[in-house]
Amino acid sequence: CLYISCHFFCLLYPPAGIYPVDILEDDPAGHQEATLAYYAMLGEGAGPSPEVFSLPTGEQVKLEASSVCFCTVHRDEPQHKILVLVNPQDTKAAVAVYVQQSWWTTEDVLRTSDPSREGLMKVQSFGERIVLFILNVVIFGRLERNLDDDDMFFLPHSVKEEAKILWRDGAAVGFYTTKRKGSLCGNGTGTCYLLPVFDTVFVRRRHRRQGLGLAMLRDFCQTFREDEALGVSWPISPAMYQVCRKFLAANPAERGRLWEVEPPGAWGQRGNIWLKVQLQQSRLPPDFEWGGAVPCGLIASRSVVESAGETLSLSLWQGQKRERKPGGGILACCCLPS
Repeated sequence: CLYISCHFFCLLYPPAGIYPVDILEDDPAGHQEATLAYYAMLGEGAGPSPEVFSLPTGEQVKLEASSVCFCTVHRDEPQHKILVLVNPQDTKAAVAVYVQQSWWTTEDVLRTSDPSREGLMKVQSFGERIVLFILNVVIFGRLERNLDDDDMFFLPHSVKEEAKILWRDGAAVGFYTTKRKGSLCGNGTGTCYLLPVFDTVFVRRRHRRQGLGLAMLRDFCQTFREDEALGVSWPISPAMYQVCRKFLAANPAERGRLWEVEPPGAWGQRGNIWLKVQLQQSRLPPDFEWGGAVPCGLIASRSVVESAGETLSLSLWQGQKRERKPGGGILACCCLPS
């Protein structure tokens, strides 16, 4: 279906076998100009009325100004926006995206016809940034997350966010993002990260339990193989904690350098993940926190400490007084490399 105005056309259903990430030029400003022109046309009712977009479910959505909205792709650059078509039954859920003068379902935005896109690939182009946004904000944010609980969710990423998309069989099925050592912790602060940090990670629901989370964590560790310490952003979700446990069980050499961290990652903001695994397996209280002292009278056994890895050196402290007392006392939460 094709309709034309004086200076504008829109292809409602683009040709099969091509997808936005493969054809979108790396020109955010040009994309924005074309999108604004199309939105203005919708507001004026310049196209045939009513045009509709058919969803994969068979439901039809009218293409009019009231059924579309702009979404900011980057949280720190509000001028970069994409136009999305919303579900009439749930106005917070996007069902299609306007790209390259066409409407594409969100699933088609995540697809590729390029066979070289396979495995983990660094996000570089504007089209890949849109794929990252759809995975993060639309798929995870609205479709594959329990909206009734307090599970964590991700804001749109920064335009400078380093990310890799996981491509599998012609589709984007996950991603992870990192904070590089020396990068700013946030806007309005001069504080920088003191170590590379594995920040956000997501795998689509139907691709879980296939080792993809492990593959992304392994890729992160290999990317920063020269760094003595690596971080995973606090708080680690229960699912990510299990990924870390499996990864460290299979990779003893990584146990001494993988830490749960709060920004910027100073020693007082780190907890060794493998040691936490060992302590939890020794049935420490579930409310044990790395930021405070172990309750008085609770002593970690020597076997637990040794099994955490020879690269860890632990200080022993005397209760809440925090006075060093060699040879006895309570195991402190501060773990330092030897």
